[in-house]
Amino acid sequence: MREDYLTGLNSAGFHRLHYTDWGDPANPRAVICVHGLTRNCRDFDALAAALQNDLRVISVSIAGRGKSDWLPNKDDYGYPQYMNDMTALMARVTATGAQEIDWVGTSMGGMLGMLLAARPNTPLRRLVLNDVGTLIPKASMERIGAYVGKNPLFNTFAELEQYVRKVSAPFGPLTDVQWRHLAEHNARCDKDGRWGMAYDPGIATPFHKAAARDIVLWSYYDAIRCPTLLMRGAESDLLLHETAIEMTRRGPQPKLVEFAGVGHAPALMADDQIAAIREFLLPG
Repeated sequence: MREDYLTGLNSAGFHRLHYTDWGDPANPRAVICVHGLTRNCRDFDALAAALQNDLRVISVSIAGRGKSDWLPNKDDYGYPQYMNDMTALMARVTATGAQEIDWVGTSMGGMLGMLLAARPNTPLRRLVLNDVGTLIPKASMERIGAYVGKNPLFNTFAELEQYVRKVSAPFGPLTDVQWRHLAEHNARCDKDGRWGMAYDPGIATPFHKAAARDIVLWSYYDAIRCPTLLMRGAESDLLLHETAIEMTRRGPQPKLVEFAGVGHAPALMADDQIAAIREFLLPG
């Protein structure tokens, strides 16, 4: 695994985006992985390790998350900014030799993938949507909004890990090692020694504005032409089963794979989840 930074431009100046880069940097086939709302690039370590012998795997922390810079203007935390940043990332990936770019997006990262894949002349060749779809219910937005931006602080790392296990329980059954990995890479230690989450609480500013209603993305989705895989936690409250079924009949008509005992969203650490992505990105 290599680590690097990319420069982006926001309304107040420049910012740096942190990303991990796995596999042969000269591989002409690359896949970009993008996380959910409060997560970061290290969520994809297990998937990247499993794919790196066949693909170059780039996983990025969106602005305000992980080791990426926080944005001065909190209203910039939205899809226009993210799309511009990801366009710069795709330009870097192609400049270093990638001839094909696939996309794996969890939740927010999947919404971003849909928006990019729907654009004319998109460079995206294949698209994996992990527990996100064309209708985001207001109720699920409210559930997420109950903890986003609260900025809880803990006296010990162990307390923070317990908090991560609680709010991320819908990820499904994970081992202690996997929970520790998620906690370690989603934690920051303040100067006073207390532990907090590794994201800017300001990401909640535009999120709460959007959470006042259902989010409907059918017009974008129906414009997607690239092969698409739709993954869903069988107990997800963000991608409802009926929405997923309708998605298989419209737009790119993806194959739907559901995982029992998992809500929002599959953590992409389990063998069956990784295998589904591998089979889709590397058929035959």
